[in-house]
Amino acid sequence: MKTWGELTQEWAVWQRAARKPATTIELRTRHILKVSRDLPNDVRRVTPNHLIEWLARQDWQPNTVRSYRASLRAFFAWTTSRGITADSPAHALPPVRIPRAKPRPTPEDAFRDALRLADDRERLAILLAGVCGLRRAEIAAAAREHVERDLIGYALRVAGKGGHVRVIPLPDDLARLILARPNGWLFPSSHGGHLTPHHLGKVISRRLGHTTHTLRHRCASVAYAATGDLRAVQELLGHASPDTTAIYTAVSDAAVRRAVAATAA
Repeated sequence: MKTWGELTQEWAVWQRAARKPATTIELRTRHILKVSRDLPNDVRRVTPNHLIEWLARQDWQPNTVRSYRASLRAFFAWTTSRGITADSPAHALPPVRIPRAKPRPTPEDAFRDALRLADDRERLAILLAGVCGLRRAEIAAAAREHVERDLIGYALRVAGKGGHVRVIPLPDDLARLILARPNGWLFPSSHGGHLTPHHLGKVISRRLGHTTHTLRHRCASVAYAATGDLRAVQELLGHASPDTTAIYTAVSDAAVRRAVAATAA
């Protein structure tokens, strides 16, 4: 019987053939390899109880548990379709209820302090996330050649989730910062190619004291406060639904008070 490592490699190839995003493949395979350390060596011997008990032992937030559940269901659906397992033990995993999410933007003082103390690489990454709302995978894969210019100004062509491409307007100073860098990846790796999203996220978090994702929340919240246009913010962040964008946009207490005052007038 093939090892967990061999099976996850084959599964990764299958996912690439299905045109799954590289970040999804990396995340899902990492999940399976982590779970496999505590499971029987033979994947055919894994039972629903193995998986249920493993997830129950983890002291994680609901979003993390749900992500692992999705990885397990996808992996065992693949092993079953290939005839490796007779049935999927992951089908018995209970659904995970996610509490209503709240926006969690990077505090503005932390954002400004990070920019002041950052080196050139850190500053560029923080600006692309906090000003342009890019995901860490989008930042990692950005290149100087992706900057475009038209009659209005500069913009950055971004390949987002599912291969969807969007064009993000760039402030002039940020465009100049990018164009001052050599051709190629903005965040090259010493091993060739560009930094992995995981590595880039650690670079940003060390300087910022918050995750890269909170910078997307910061971008969404500031943009919405300035424009009141949720659809524009949706396009900026590359969300498929405005419902998702609403989770990212923090609304100030003052704005809520103004809303109440308006209804009472």
